[in-house]
Amino acid sequence: MTSSQTSKKQDLPATAWAVLGLLSFPGERTGYELKKWADSSLRFFYWSPAISQIYAELRRLEELGYAASARSGPEEARAKRRYAITGAGRAALAGWASETAEAGPPVLKHGLLLRIWLGHLADPELLRAMVDGHLERTRGELAAVREAMAQADDVPEWAFPALALRWSERQHLAELELGEALLADLAELGTAGTQTPAGVRQGGGDAPTPG
Repeated sequence: MTSSQTSKKQDLPATAWAVLGLLSFPGERTGYELKKWADSSLRFFYWSPAISQIYAELRRLEELGYAASARSGPEEARAKRRYAITGAGRAALAGWASETAEAGPPVLKHGLLLRIWLGHLADPELLRAMVDGHLERTRGELAAVREAMAQADDVPEWAFPALALRWSERQHLAELELGEALLADLAELGTAGTQTPAGVRQGGGDAPTPG
């Protein structure tokens, strides 16, 4: 590997490693197939890159020698480019997956909670409707997680992805519990006849922060 390739390896974003990880399972896949697999696995615990990002990372991985591709032959009505991991790519991926450096804290960006945080400016009924909608979406996501778990069941090569999906199932169940508790909290505020949580002064004054 040249010094330029080594530098690029060190600069690889997590998305590149995720795409290479999708290629590490048996078989060759098109970019579209990689996107479908990301949508049915990665998005439940990390995120699913856009198809344009997947192709951009595939080009980068090919430049590094971590992936190789070939166009399908005339036996297919529509030519497709399929990608596979190389030996160098598998070795690099194994090294990255085994790094002992801190992986970093999980990043939570909860759009609903941002709206709740600004609940003093919103209609209480609208807030409750938002939470109800969030619960409905979460139930749908939970069903999708369980469908993916069923597909991974009894497939030896997918044993570790199945563990990640099992974690996702627990996370979605916890999200449902939190959402129901949030509805109860909102109902309690409504009973009290205020949109301002107890302990937070109305009117002027400093923000409710310690110190």
